Amino acid sequence: MEGAATRTVITSTSSSTDNFSTSTLACDRHFFRTASGLLVFAEIVFGLLVWMLIAGTEYFRVSAFGWVMFVAILYWVLTVIFLIIYLTMAYNRIPQVPWTTVGLFFNSSATVMYVVAAAVDAASISHAVKGRHNYTCWVASTFFAFLVTLCYAGSTYLSFKSWRSRDEDQ
Repeated sequence: MEGAATRTVITSTSSSTDNFSTSTLACDRHFFRTASGLLVFAEIVFGLLVWMLIAGTEYFRVSAFGWVMFVAILYWVLTVIFLIIYLTMAYNRIPQVPWTTVGLFFNSSATVMYVVAAAVDAASISHAVKGRHNYTCWVASTFFAFLVTLCYAGSTYLSFKSWRSRDEDQ
């Protein structure tokens, strides 16, 4: 056996998932099928329409529209952030935060601020000439401001019910 060569065979197995990391963030695919999910979706769409309709005009000539823009953009951004939190179910990862209370205060403040913004929006229409671009956009933004106010009021009601049931459970 002096002339016999030994051959060593090395085998290895690898998995295609070895290089991927898994996240513990879940995705709530059924959120938009709930009343809260539909209201959040409507708040985002109508809120976007409010500030886009005003932003497409010469709103800076009427200082009151600055307030409407502030409210519309602020609550639109915050609603998008809350949507991401709801969809990713990140609220489960931060149990120290009283999410039902946060949701109740957020929706309540949005309702109050949008009532004021919609009233200011409606009162400021008189500064435009009827039939012109600014006028039609400002009328449409007023309509959507009142619509988004109703959506936030609905969300406030649902948040209140959730908050109250949480307190009764404790």
